[in-house]
Amino acid sequence: FFRVYKKTSGNGQIALYLGKRDFVDNVESVEVVDGVLKVDPTDLNGRKVFVYLACAFRYGSEDLDVIGLSFRRDIWIQRVQVYPPTGESVARTPMQESLMKKIGEQGCPFSFKMPANLPCSVSLQPGQNDSGKACGVDFEVKGYISDVANSADEIDKKDTCRLMIRKIQFAPANNKPGPKADIAKQFMMSDKPVNLEVSLEKEVYYHGDPITVNVKINNETTKVVKKILISVEQVTIVVLYSSDNYTKAVCSEEFGETINGNSTFEKSYQITPLLANNKEKRAPNLSPMRDKEMQGILISYKVKVNLMMSDVFYSNYLSLSLSLSLSLKKKACWVA
Repeated sequence: FFRVYKKTSGNGQIALYLGKRDFVDNVESVEVVDGVLKVDPTDLNGRKVFVYLACAFRYGSEDLDVIGLSFRRDIWIQRVQVYPPTGESVARTPMQESLMKKIGEQGCPFSFKMPANLPCSVSLQPGQNDSGKACGVDFEVKGYISDVANSADEIDKKDTCRLMIRKIQFAPANNKPGPKADIAKQFMMSDKPVNLEVSLEKEVYYHGDPITVNVKINNETTKVVKKILISVEQVTIVVLYSSDNYTKAVCSEEFGETINGNSTFEKSYQITPLLANNKEKRAPNLSPMRDKEMQGILISYKVKVNLMMSDVFYSNYLSLSLSLSLSLKKKACWVA
């Protein structure tokens, strides 16, 4: 047994059926988007029936879609004619076989294969005064009745039916070692450095997993390390006509450690970034886009370790960052 998602057009002539609405991107490939469109040919009057899958980027609120300007842009789109049949033989998936048993002879199966380099479904956290649909990347499956394939945006809404789906990332676990980085820094009035080495236990983390950060310090100076600050930062690149980069910490913890001069230190720490702790963080305002190429929203994460070293006269900071992969399944993907 499985849940069936259904949407019927206003005129009742077509109905869209999907067995699921979350499709997994496992880094190397993406699950096939498969479904069935039920078509009642009685009053088509020679018109054809199509289905498309579109990946789009909304970069402005819906109330700004005025005087013919739309703040939504298709990144990728693929269409297929389902009625009349084109004669092309397509193998049915088990999901489609189950849907066809439910729908009957009027069912027309379809499937789409998304390229792996498309952005995942993600939205920018709206502000308190923002209204309408949030800015971000979304995916839509749409069935429509038309004389030509590429007129989906121009036809009457009663001749269409659509369902929103999500492309979610779920990277398979692997045995690859985690990233590692090191840095050495000399301070004023000291001819010897502080050496900091940071490593992670693995390469891929799932939402809710504690991240173990291994820290090694070789303090060859006479200064004292007072604190260690460890944070996980989310780096978001909004690619419009130019790349807008911004970074926000999604988890940050401070550890009071004393590492005296001319000594070594080694310890492992655990921190856990969670969506629940970041729901109130807001996205920046986006600039309106003109006729330029667009790629969507790209997200990455990094672990950052800061050492705070101080004396009576001044404070010094030693900072080291390294990248990590966070595999974010279902609603675990967020942009702060």
